[in-house]
Amino acid sequence: MNIESALAADIQAVLKDLYGLDQGPKLDQTRPEFEGDFTLVVFPYLRASQRGPEETAQQIGEALLERSSLIASFNVIKGFLNLVIQSGNWGAFLEQHWDQDRFGFGTPKTEKVMVEYASPNTNKPLHLGHMRNNFLGYSLAQLFKAGGYDVVMANLINDRGIHICKSMLAWQRFGNGETPESSGLKGDHLVGKYYVVFENALREQSGPAIEAALQGQFQHENQVVQTRYNQAWTKLQEAKEEKQIAKIKDDIKELVRNQSELMLACQSMLRDWEAGDAETLALWKTMNGWVYEGFDSTWKRMGVSFDKFYYESDTYTLGKDLIQEGLDKGVFYLKEDGSVWIDLRDDGLDEKLVQRGDGTSVYITQDIGTAQLKYEEFAVDRSIYVVGNEQDYHFKVLFLIMERLGRSYAKGMYHASYGMVDLPSGKMKSREGTVVDADDLLQEMVDAARETTEALGKTDGLPQEELNALYESLALSALKFFILKVDPKKRMLFNPAESIDFQGDTGPFVQYSHARIRSILRSAPADWTQAPEAEEAMSETEINLLKTLAQFPDTVNQACLQYSPALVAQFLLDLAKAFNRVYNEHSFLKETNASLMKRRLKMASMTAHALRNALNLLGIQAVERM
Repeated sequence: MNIESALAADIQAVLKDLYGLDQGPKLDQTRPEFEGDFTLVVFPYLRASQRGPEETAQQIGEALLERSSLIASFNVIKGFLNLVIQSGNWGAFLEQHWDQDRFGFGTPKTEKVMVEYASPNTNKPLHLGHMRNNFLGYSLAQLFKAGGYDVVMANLINDRGIHICKSMLAWQRFGNGETPESSGLKGDHLVGKYYVVFENALREQSGPAIEAALQGQFQHENQVVQTRYNQAWTKLQEAKEEKQIAKIKDDIKELVRNQSELMLACQSMLRDWEAGDAETLALWKTMNGWVYEGFDSTWKRMGVSFDKFYYESDTYTLGKDLIQEGLDKGVFYLKEDGSVWIDLRDDGLDEKLVQRGDGTSVYITQDIGTAQLKYEEFAVDRSIYVVGNEQDYHFKVLFLIMERLGRSYAKGMYHASYGMVDLPSGKMKSREGTVVDADDLLQEMVDAARETTEALGKTDGLPQEELNALYESLALSALKFFILKVDPKKRMLFNPAESIDFQGDTGPFVQYSHARIRSILRSAPADWTQAPEAEEAMSETEINLLKTLAQFPDTVNQACLQYSPALVAQFLLDLAKAFNRVYNEHSFLKETNASLMKRRLKMASMTAHALRNALNLLGIQAVERM
């Protein structure tokens, strides 16, 4: 019996009888300071009842008390009807669900969902920011699977472009044939090293010219470049606001950097790549191969996986046929230079370039084409893009374009936007080599888990192989839980020391609660799974535990609707705390009343199932012993 669903059905019947309404009610958990298990807000029914809020709530409560065997009592607080469930119903709920491994998961649906996440550049190793993306994307995929959806986990690798050529050119000039084998570095770390080498060399090479340009002393033989600089310098002299001045200075710096010998060589390399130059392609394949090997080992350790890989080197030419289709339909328009644009000002946005005048693609071009490719390959009803919030505008534009092109799947496209991750020391910067490397952080977390566990004396009797697996699991649970418990849309500050605490609102605390239950069940008598001999009254803490367990199905559903694993993390904390209160208040194995012992052991078993399933939704392994 799903108590909330059964109660909702009874309320719907009462609303039909009283007011002729045929709509399902929305129930909330009653707030702790009030008596009750579920709360019905009656304001939506006032027009039909022709009564005030309190009178309407009283009328619905009295009708429910007469009709529903679920209700023990009710109370009215203004327009809120608080309903108290008969305690015997909680016992029935436990008996029906305690041994259901997949309690809380939804029934199979016909809707297919693609979750695209990770999407790294192949010019640097994964870092802490990537970890939030990977953990969020993987968790969303598991949530939609639990919700009953058919899910495809996709990864679009950014393996081409000027940033990739920076690493290639630096290795070519300064690498002296260094390889992962000769250096002892993971392939992605080696390639990332040369990305930083390039940026340092570029800073040294272009620094004097930038300083001169910021003093108004920039001269260039290319008249187009000189004109752009002159215009920017004039704007700088006229600018008054600090933000505007900073933006113009950044534009000047970028203009000068792009005219340096290193950047011109890099741009030439990109043109060679696009022209199919054999030597350039060979270097690109070699260095990308190093990176993929590095990525694969990091993803495996992080516990994330993918069903489908897309590569920007394959997709960057896509979308041009849809641009032509949009021109034919009047969705896009041509400018005098041959460039193609869309006007989104009626939607509160701006005019947006979708194809350059020379016919080459911009990012939005290939994203249009890739969206169509995904649909053609998988017929997805919903396509979720897990990308940082700095791309919010880009995805608003993309989704509007697909709608105007008349694509049926456009309504199902969603940007799972998330905030950046900061450290106590401040922001991370890839080009300066000041990012927190994912591999280093993982190892630091494992070392911290080992030190914390040994300090608490929790390692006695466990073989070394099991201990190593435990430390790895604790480290990942600490890292994932700390990141995923924050609302995805919020910027977050990551503190490794806080995340590993066994007593705080952390992954290890939840894992420890699960391990405690498994220890109890391993020592339980053989007949504990039998039905209790007699009904026994439940304590308030026991009822609260069952009420918390009953929230799991709705938590999974709401987490899907809100694209937020943070709801699952909060459920895990609530459930672990609710069980620990029962554990501290009541005996389990030492209970002399056999009926009470069996019921509590079943509560423990159902809690363990829910903890394990909810942890898995966050990509966290539930450990058996700690």
